[in-house]
Amino acid sequence: MIAVPFILIVVIGYLMGAIPSGVIVGKLARGIDVRNYGSGSMGSTNVLRTVGKKAGAIVLLADVLKGAAAVALAWPIFHWFDAAPGMVEWGHMASGVAAVIGHSWPVYVGFKGGRSINVAFGAIMAMSWYTGLILVPVFFISVAVTRYVSLSSILTALALIIATIPFVIWGDEPFAYLVFALVAVPIVIFRHRGNIKRLIAKTEPKIGQKAKPT
Repeated sequence: MIAVPFILIVVIGYLMGAIPSGVIVGKLARGIDVRNYGSGSMGSTNVLRTVGKKAGAIVLLADVLKGAAAVALAWPIFHWFDAAPGMVEWGHMASGVAAVIGHSWPVYVGFKGGRSINVAFGAIMAMSWYTGLILVPVFFISVAVTRYVSLSSILTALALIIATIPFVIWGDEPFAYLVFALVAVPIVIFRHRGNIKRLIAKTEPKIGQKAKPT
């Protein structure tokens, strides 16, 4: 019986994560598919460069909320099925990872999605808000120093693992949240592989630069 809520939350999490916020905003704001510009991503950074600050902020918020909502839904679903209390945290992990996968490979728009850092951030905020808050200065300090959003996103993703470990070992955070970090972070980094190549080649655009058609 426990398999039913897991399957349900994974499907819901994936479908929520797959909602193409960036594509929708790009179409509504400028009638374009943002994936044909810049990095080819539907994430907030590419929307910012392609459409503008307001559109980028809307997509950023939408993507964070997707991750948070997917995780939050695990609680009522698992309680509806009278699952054991300890299983809810594993439901959080499963739905969070599913949302990350959905954003990375969205079924609605041909499986070409975003980098998933904002979705992962929303998911961890719903699981452990204080862990999420630790990541905020990591990102902004990195952006201020490097001017690369992609590099800052990768460093922030790695910081998620580092920040989660002490809360699990010495705190009362469930081990499932560390599993989320260990699964989601490699996905986020893998989705940044094109950015990593451009960073090495020194062709990665810095923050403030406009996106060009691909």
